[in-house]
Amino acid sequence: MLIKKGILLGSWLLLATGAAFAASSGPELEKAGNDVENIASLQRGARNFMNYCSGCHSAKYVRYTTIAKDLELSEDQVVANLMFNADKTFETIKVNMPEDDARRWFGQAPPDLSLMARSKGTDYIYNFLRGFYLDADSPTGVDNLYLGGTSMPHVLWELQGFREAEFAVEQDTGEDGETVAVTHFESFKPVIAGSMSAENFDAFVRDTVNFLEYISEPIRSTRRVLGTWVLMFLIFFYIIASMLKKQIWKDVS
Repeated sequence: MLIKKGILLGSWLLLATGAAFAASSGPELEKAGNDVENIASLQRGARNFMNYCSGCHSAKYVRYTTIAKDLELSEDQVVANLMFNADKTFETIKVNMPEDDARRWFGQAPPDLSLMARSKGTDYIYNFLRGFYLDADSPTGVDNLYLGGTSMPHVLWELQGFREAEFAVEQDTGEDGETVAVTHFESFKPVIAGSMSAENFDAFVRDTVNFLEYISEPIRSTRRVLGTWVLMFLIFFYIIASMLKKQIWKDVS
């Protein structure tokens, strides 16, 4: 599969400047349903990452050569379609945005995403990328249902579109016995349609999350295969050892 080159956009994934809503609750996390054994999905995810994330985020623990090997891509495909900010295939994924500029603009540099899937979990990232809604009080014009106060703009808005979030406020009794207002999310209301349908956008995000899970442990598939062979050897050795023990001790009363 040939990965198409796109426009570099920064995602500022999971960069937050504030705490989540006080006394509020969001919906349950939906399962990402990604599969790191799906090579086609990983190829699409690599394309998505380089086009929408690598402008601001690095992945300094994975090399292009490793990606090429694991994702069944030729060196020419990687150079032409993924290496927007590197010269050699043995380099890692570097960030385009200067770190000093990032700190000045956002207060802190956007995090490296090499281990983000292991840190936050794929379900959280999947829902986070789908959880933006319009908020006039936010500096970026949007907020996120799963990370209130995030400073990450909705860089996927052209694909998903813009939505408003509808909340319901209910009265509840706190631990100290006082009545507090609790905000519950109810639904999203479409405002501006994106270029993708909801189903296609979910698939786009799932592929991206799949790639993030892959780069968090590129050796995962190899480790599992090796572990299977080790277990098979141990079972075989146990059978042989048991038979040998019976043979040696058969005449002992």
